Amino acid sequence: MNADRTLLTDKMWAELSPLLPGQAGSCGVTAADTRGFVEAVLWLGRTGAPWRDLPAQFGHWHRVYVRFARWRDKGVWEKATAW
Repeated sequence: MNADRTLLTDKMWAELSPLLPGQAGSCGVTAADTRGFVEAVLWLGRTGAPWRDLPAQFGHWHRVYVRFARWRDKGVWEKATAW
């Protein structure tokens, strides 16, 4: 991923990441690339592209969608947007 095309600065990520599941020290599985996943969701929101058009650099679109849907169902996005 090209750093100048990301939407989250390191400072923003440092503030946001503790609010998200899958972090080191959290209960459950530690995610491999939570920041990349959040960047993928932000890219989709910014572009309005369909899930299937997610660039491969963000991972397979269906796995990103499934994770997005799990977070939606658990209310993670509402908690994060309060940030």
